[in-house]
Amino acid sequence: MKLLKGIAFPVAFLLAWEAAMRLTGVESDALAPPSQIAVAFVAALLDGTILSRTGQTLYAALVGLAIGGGSALVLSVLLGLVPPLARLMHFTIEALRPIPAVAILVLGFGPGMEIALVAFAAFWPVLIFGYAAIVHIEPQLLDVVRVLRLGPIARVVKIVLPATLPRYFIAFRLAAAVALIIAVTVEITANPRGIGYELMSASQSLHPALMFALLLWVGLVGWGLNAALLFAQRRLFGPAGSAEGAR
Repeated sequence: MKLLKGIAFPVAFLLAWEAAMRLTGVESDALAPPSQIAVAFVAALLDGTILSRTGQTLYAALVGLAIGGGSALVLSVLLGLVPPLARLMHFTIEALRPIPAVAILVLGFGPGMEIALVAFAAFWPVLIFGYAAIVHIEPQLLDVVRVLRLGPIARVVKIVLPATLPRYFIAFRLAAAVALIIAVTVEITANPRGIGYELMSASQSLHPALMFALLLWVGLVGWGLNAALLFAQRRLFGPAGSAEGAR
């Protein structure tokens, strides 16, 4: 019943869209009825176009996410545990964070630049969430560090990361969505590969059915990526992970 309620509006919207275009007989270079979009979607799946382009986009998005997110994790731990360093870096972080990732395209084009831009964009959510998680660690846990006289590495591995991993996972979920958006955007504007390039080609060749099919596919890929990460979060952290996400 819950699933039926969830799909009721999309189904009604698609039926109204189909009926409006069929009854009015509108011919458009920018719109297509859902039935044609479905046909174009199936055709692109069968000839391998969508799958090959998706692999290229996901490669750039996931590699950039790993680089940007991993770097942010390390820096957020340093900032959280070394307050003087956080104060020293505050202005630099706040000055760089608002720069749009796609603005860096002025430096060049190609797959390497796409990965670099994804890494830059994915860096900030993990850094901000991670730093906030570390500075809000329960004081009792830090008392344990002092009592046990743990070294810096042991403190991070045994106390800091276990206490903050659920929030880091949420940060990586957010960064994954950002990574996919930036990857597709760069492919539309500057890199002749991936879903974004295929989407731009469909638009320029006046093939609206394929264009909307690709837009739908991007949404499904993003949904699937988030669902996979959410499943992993629940498996790893159980109710605690879900509670962190609800806050």
